[in-house]
Amino acid sequence: MLDDETKAKDAGVAADAGPLETASRNNKPYPPHMAKEKPPYKPGVARVAVDRFFRQEYHDLEMERIWRKVWQYACREEEIPEVGDYVLYEIGTESYIVVRTGAKEFKAFPNSCLHRGRQLCDHDGKRAEQFQCQFHGWAWDIHGKMTNMTCGWDFPGTREEVTQLPEAKTGTWGGFVFINPDPNCEPLADFLGELPEHFEGAGHDYAKRWKQVHVTAYLDANWKIVAEAFLEAWHVTFTHPQMVRAPNSAHMRGMRWDDFGNFMRSTASLPTDEYKAAGAWGLAAETDQQVVDQHFDWHMDDPNRVLLKPGETSGEFIQRAQKAAVAAALGDAVEDYHEVHLYGGEMYNIFPNLHPWNGFSRLCYRFRPYKNDPNRSIMDVLLMSPWPEDKPMPPPAKPQILDFGQPIMEAIGLGHLARVFSQDLANIPFVQSGLKASKSGYVLLSSLNDAPVRHFHDLYDKWMGFEDGDYLAKWQPSK
Repeated sequence: MLDDETKAKDAGVAADAGPLETASRNNKPYPPHMAKEKPPYKPGVARVAVDRFFRQEYHDLEMERIWRKVWQYACREEEIPEVGDYVLYEIGTESYIVVRTGAKEFKAFPNSCLHRGRQLCDHDGKRAEQFQCQFHGWAWDIHGKMTNMTCGWDFPGTREEVTQLPEAKTGTWGGFVFINPDPNCEPLADFLGELPEHFEGAGHDYAKRWKQVHVTAYLDANWKIVAEAFLEAWHVTFTHPQMVRAPNSAHMRGMRWDDFGNFMRSTASLPTDEYKAAGAWGLAAETDQQVVDQHFDWHMDDPNRVLLKPGETSGEFIQRAQKAAVAAALGDAVEDYHEVHLYGGEMYNIFPNLHPWNGFSRLCYRFRPYKNDPNRSIMDVLLMSPWPEDKPMPPPAKPQILDFGQPIMEAIGLGHLARVFSQDLANIPFVQSGLKASKSGYVLLSSLNDAPVRHFHDLYDKWMGFEDGDYLAKWQPSK
């Protein structure tokens, strides 16, 4: 076995270059889930047809084969805290009523009256006892059992078929309420696999976090284009020039993408890795002071708000600032974690559209198609903050709705992340229009940096029923 210093040298960095360099820094080992390394995702450049990003036939098939078949995050438990509280979850042309029916019990019903099809609910609600159609008054209780059939005598022989609302399957993990419209779907626990071990097992239970910010943005691009913008990290080198690294940063070694079936996890490469990742995907700054200034989104023509001490590295300062922020919520419990948790660099992509970050990062994304339009989508940004277990948690933030074309900079509470998201979303409509102008008919996905995007499209092909590995598969409507 190689010692840590030898492994660090093999990785091309100094053994004391940063907090990732010692596997037992402060006598704490690396978190087991982070040390669990997978071989690189099957290498090779992939070609994905541009059609799937704007053709109506793809959208229609996605609704049938993905959104009516897959587990998907619908709401947070704390958004419906009391029995009878409910929210409307909309995905494309589908609409579901998600209601709390017990202390830890939830149900989901298609938002459609079994009489003439009117939506049973037009908005979220509190402490409902039944859902009554405002057209003719038919009603069902929160368990889906019929409570009123106006003029039932006029529907001879039909009561049995309308006495119970159809249901979608429900499940919970980390405070998220999931639904799956497929009655024959696998259990949520099987779908998620070892994901809970990576979060709860590492002391980052999302069920114990506070939804501090929630922004819902309506965007002029296909949901897959928006998701792809947050699936990989190497766009940072050009899209986010303020996110620079020190030349000797441990993070310059590169990112590691590990495939766990229905989800892929990214983390900074560790010196203990067996499979070495290529380094230097991030921009390097000339000085440590510049790293600090730009990391906290300070402008070049502003005076330095914080001056590094002589000999202090940017990594040490940023880590100390991050630790202080976490300690404000968790107190001395922050000392129970390895310092690698403080960098918030673990990004998880759970197929098809939920992206929670691990560690002390607060970020969580969700992406959805918008109604029946393959050229539009909805993105949710959540900031899930650590919260002391011995203090009552504040109410969850209500979604701030940003309409099509409304800048995300107008959202309240995102801080310097608003600038980051603004840079990301600035690309989105131009990708949508550029794909339609493509003459090659496909996009190219790289072997390493685009591995999570390739992983996403491999799963997409599987659920859509395309041939394995046929990246140019096009679904054609029957003549």
